[in-house]
Amino acid sequence: MGNKKGHKTSEKKHETSVLVGVTVRGQKDTTTVEYLDELAFLAKTAGVKTLKRFTQKLDKPHPKTFIGKGKMEDVLAYVQEHCVDIVIFDDELSPSQLRNIESILEVKILDRSNLILDIFATRAQTAHARAQVELAQCQYMLPRLTRLWTHLDRQKGGGAGMRGPGETQIETDKRIITHKITLLKEKLKLIDKQKSTQRKQRMQMVRVALVGYTNVGKSTIMNMLSKSDVFAENKLFATLDTTIRKVVIQNLPFLLTDTVGFIRKLPHHLVESFKSTLDEVRDADVLVHVVDVSHPNFEDHIAVVNETLKDIGGLDKPIIVIFNKIDAFTYVKKDEDDLLPKTRENYSLEDLKKMWMSKVDPPTVYISAVKKINTDELKEVMYKHIKETHLDIYPHKLLY
Repeated sequence: MGNKKGHKTSEKKHETSVLVGVTVRGQKDTTTVEYLDELAFLAKTAGVKTLKRFTQKLDKPHPKTFIGKGKMEDVLAYVQEHCVDIVIFDDELSPSQLRNIESILEVKILDRSNLILDIFATRAQTAHARAQVELAQCQYMLPRLTRLWTHLDRQKGGGAGMRGPGETQIETDKRIITHKITLLKEKLKLIDKQKSTQRKQRMQMVRVALVGYTNVGKSTIMNMLSKSDVFAENKLFATLDTTIRKVVIQNLPFLLTDTVGFIRKLPHHLVESFKSTLDEVRDADVLVHVVDVSHPNFEDHIAVVNETLKDIGGLDKPIIVIFNKIDAFTYVKKDEDDLLPKTRENYSLEDLKKMWMSKVDPPTVYISAVKKINTDELKEVMYKHIKETHLDIYPHKLLY
């Protein structure tokens, strides 16, 4: 995103940003902090450095400018004083909000959806993924075309010979983008049909899909189990293209799929565009839900993934839950004379295991994919449950 090259060095200069969020009625302050933490991680993934955060408590976002007039003046003063490149809002802005905010701040404005789309655009490697991202970008851009032609506002309605070239250009652009959306949908429909045929033609093996919040270690687990080299990085959406590998545990062969990570407030354009990728989840026989147990908000991440799986019809399958990154799990041990009640940060991993985690229905296993801790136990759990599924689906097919 907008990296500038210096004359005497090849080092990249990061764009700078401030983040803006709203704490709506009924939302905890800690939740707003979590959202902005994630937004800052998204910005970092896109190569943008965050300088400051602005938050405001409102019943709901301001319909014209997202935040109130006084808070907007605070943002403007900071942007001008520190020469900030981008202001990033933690919710999707309407076209009118975007236009109004740009006219006030006079810098690049992004919302969470646009930022995620930008990251997806840089991550897409295959023609399939690029088409999916381009479709989502076109769908996002279509209602926001007006702001691209505000420089022609003075010419509109100017009498004879001045019949609003901006308005004409907007209509032209709308037709171009609408036509492009149609073509991309047709292209993706053809790819979906091809992939559906490929899925049906795969050997009679159980299909297992890795699912989970973004950046929980799915690709690392894929590499460990399949002895492959799927790209894995400590950034959001490191994996965008679906990867499928044949894996054998003991005498049991199965197909393992690594899928794109889920995230809170995922733009609906992406959900629609990545239908074929999500089909890999829908068509899987077993789901392996990977959780970063070292993340302080991993329970929320589980809820987001389960809600997404519910939306796409994927919760009716056998599920194995992997609590990954146990090597990074930390907690603050309370002193014996501390009479204050325990908080989330005071529970050890063993404490958590004895609580709700031990009561969940799916089989669970605690591992570190990076440190290779408990990986044998993971393979045993996967072997047992995938074998049961195999014998259920292919009762007459022997395991060799």
